[in-house]
Amino acid sequence: MQEIINAIEESAIKIKHLIETGDTGKSESENSTGDTQLKLDIQSDEIIEAIFKKIPSIKSIVSEEQDEIKNINPNGKYLIAYDPLDGSSLVDVNLSVGSIFGIYENEFNAKNIVASVYVVFGPRVEMVVTTDDVKMYRLLDGKFKFIQNINLNEKGKLNAPGSTQNCWAPFHKQLIDDIFADGYRLRYSGGMVPDLHQILLKGGGLFSYPGTSDRPKGKLRQLFEVFPFALAYEKAGGDAIDGYKRVLEVETSHIHDTTPCFFGSKVEISRVLEVYKNNV
Repeated sequence: MQEIINAIEESAIKIKHLIETGDTGKSESENSTGDTQLKLDIQSDEIIEAIFKKIPSIKSIVSEEQDEIKNINPNGKYLIAYDPLDGSSLVDVNLSVGSIFGIYENEFNAKNIVASVYVVFGPRVEMVVTTDDVKMYRLLDGKFKFIQNINLNEKGKLNAPGSTQNCWAPFHKQLIDDIFADGYRLRYSGGMVPDLHQILLKGGGLFSYPGTSDRPKGKLRQLFEVFPFALAYEKAGGDAIDGYKRVLEVETSHIHDTTPCFFGSKVEISRVLEVYKNNV
């Protein structure tokens, strides 16, 4: 596992340089879910794949930017699903973005996730590694140094409501309105990595990306985005659900499957469960 962490550190340093110097324009291609790929997406993907191909313990990889699983080493132990540059469209307005990695064994599904890593590229570059606990590292003088363990409080203060609001179910809109009425503060950049990172570091709150009338199964991808953060939130003492059950109990039938998702501390997630169970 450590050689994978080291590989992610190496890729993060290269992607940091790419963000600082690279072309933020659109490419002429789309990924498998129909999103127009930015040049940064493609180049970040190439950086990570080239580094992972050198790691003997990695059996297979799959990227959000690619259509299928790539087999690397037949004797490898781990399978890695990754989003090379989540929120890449925010780079040209100088907002934080990130990379997300889910580390699996045997098959790409929730029950087989064993670790996750995400990297935040902002004013500082930070990496959060989840195994049995959740540890944060910061890039200092060219190396990642341990900073702190991350633990969520029972109840938070932040609310980050995602997706297209005019496509929300009425009961979901009421839930979000009620949370704000109770004094929660809006914190939403449109970048999944920095928004979820902020809730983790500030002790708690709620990040939501529900199913909507235009996207009943949500927008965020299970293997690359949702499952890795679900593991982090659970290990930090919070919860992650799809509205009705644990995200890490959601079934995967295709590598690019999506799911509604809610991440937060326990009080906020209990509140979501109460509302959603009454609106099945």
